[in-house]
Amino acid sequence: MTPPSDPLTVLVLCTGNSARSVMAEVLINALGAGRWRAFSAGSHPTGRVHPLTLAVLAEHGHETGGLRSKSWDEFAGPGAPSVDLVITVCDNAAAEVCPVWPGHPAKLHLGFPDPAAAQGTEAERLARFRAVYGQIEARVRRLILLGPERAGEA
Repeated sequence: MTPPSDPLTVLVLCTGNSARSVMAEVLINALGAGRWRAFSAGSHPTGRVHPLTLAVLAEHGHETGGLRSKSWDEFAGPGAPSVDLVITVCDNAAAEVCPVWPGHPAKLHLGFPDPAAAQGTEAERLARFRAVYGQIEARVRRLILLGPERAGEA
C-alpha cells in the first residue's frame, strides 16, 4: 500500500501547553518521519514552555527553537491547518469542552502525570520531566507503529 502523500496532522492538547503536549508534539514530529505532523496547544496556555521541558528535549537531541505555549483557539479558526487526530495528554483537557475542529478529527486520550506540578529539588523535578518524557515517547512510538486506523489501541 502506498503511503498517503499528505502527513497525518495531529493536534496535541493539554491545559497549559508547557510540558506534556509540547513533548508529544516534538516526539510525533521526530518519530513520524514526515508521515505525521503535530502541533500542540492548551485550553489555558501558560505563555511559555517550561524550562525543564526544553532541557529534557535538548538532552534527547530535539530542536527546541520556535516551540511556544499557545491557545487551542489558533487551531479552530479560519486558516488553521486541517487536523486528522486530536490527542489530549492531560485529564483536565480531556474533560473540557473543546472547540469544534474543522474536518471533525478523530479523538484520543493518552493521560500522563503533569511534570510541571512536581515538587522537590531541581534534580528531583528534572527526573520527573525525564520520566514523563519516557512515558510519552513509548506511547508515541506505539501510536505511530499502530497507525491512525488503530490509534485507540495506543
